[in-house]
Amino acid sequence: MFICNAALRNKEMRANCSSSSACPANSSEEELPVGLEVYGNLELVFTVVSAVMIGLLMFSLGCSVEIRRLWSHIRRPWGIAVGLLCQFGLMPLTAYLLVINFSLKPVQAMAILIMGCCPGGTVSNIFTYWVDGDMDLSISMTTCSTVVALGMMPLCLYLYTLSWNLEQNLTIPYQNIGITLVCLTIPVAFGVYMNYRWPKQSKIILKVGAIVGAVLLLVVAVAGVVLAKGSWNSDIILLTISFIFPLIGHVTGFLLALLTHQSWQRCRTISLETGAQNIQMCITMLHLSFTAEQLVQMLSFPLAYGLFQLLDGFLIVAAYKMYKRTLKNKHRIKNPALRVEARFKKKSTSPKETSAFLEVNEEAALTPGPSGPMALHRALMPTGRISCAK
Repeated sequence: MFICNAALRNKEMRANCSSSSACPANSSEEELPVGLEVYGNLELVFTVVSAVMIGLLMFSLGCSVEIRRLWSHIRRPWGIAVGLLCQFGLMPLTAYLLVINFSLKPVQAMAILIMGCCPGGTVSNIFTYWVDGDMDLSISMTTCSTVVALGMMPLCLYLYTLSWNLEQNLTIPYQNIGITLVCLTIPVAFGVYMNYRWPKQSKIILKVGAIVGAVLLLVVAVAGVVLAKGSWNSDIILLTISFIFPLIGHVTGFLLALLTHQSWQRCRTISLETGAQNIQMCITMLHLSFTAEQLVQMLSFPLAYGLFQLLDGFLIVAAYKMYKRTLKNKHRIKNPALRVEARFKKKSTSPKETSAFLEVNEEAALTPGPSGPMALHRALMPTGRISCAK
């Protein structure tokens, strides 16, 4: 997710050394590359480990995808179409408006616009699972946005920079997009097959993957800050934009999904997909398109955006969990008969029937509908008959 700046520092040191006559020919010029080589090796190890962990994570998330539901999204891609409209319509427009409203340097403005034109990142799939979103739609949106980015990224950048006088040409990282697509689709395909053949085992893998995902996000965030500490600057305006940009993406994505009459589950999914961008692709494009001197002013934005989108995701998950728990408590208070009947079932039925009864009532607690004897009777119907005392 984060790319270190060993190559950048190496270029700067070589440039300074070539322009200055005070650089020794054999001492400092030989010692610096050794340190940089070690630093670059740490970067390579971190990148490989992160790629392997993300592949395993996407495999575990693929275990939650059902072929039938995935095919329904492909046959009627309304949710995917709304997500793509948010990804390549709202996000580039938001980036352009932020650039206009804030007084920014041209290179910083380009960094914000490139971030807005990037496809969705895999971090949204993790948060979607934690908020009980539509995993089939989430993975479909991430895959489709990566494919569509091959054409939409250069188109959006061309349209929004048409009135700007750019001194250099922007390089689209097509190779990076292809690698991301392969690393995304192959593990997910194995996960879908695992869920199709061995559904019980796939549930265990999914729970383990959720824990691994949380650890991965924390490790990547901490390691990214430490390894890329040389790219940070104290530009308050840039940090402010990196904080509000993902929030605007989450809110506008949710509102557009709501206006298009998507379900609440899809609204949460589209919201998370809209605000979460592919940070690594943005940094790769900056490295390919700009000089070392310009990168010093630009790299702090995608790094800060990546950290703030993780923070926003954790806050959204925490708010959803609190709302879900509050909704359960309110429903139990309004319907005390459910708790009394649950206690009665616990004494008079087997453990298996008791667990089934509680699961039905938890689903009823989260589903809005009429309360009273009829609702209670419907909640009790799937659990089976109550055993009579002899």
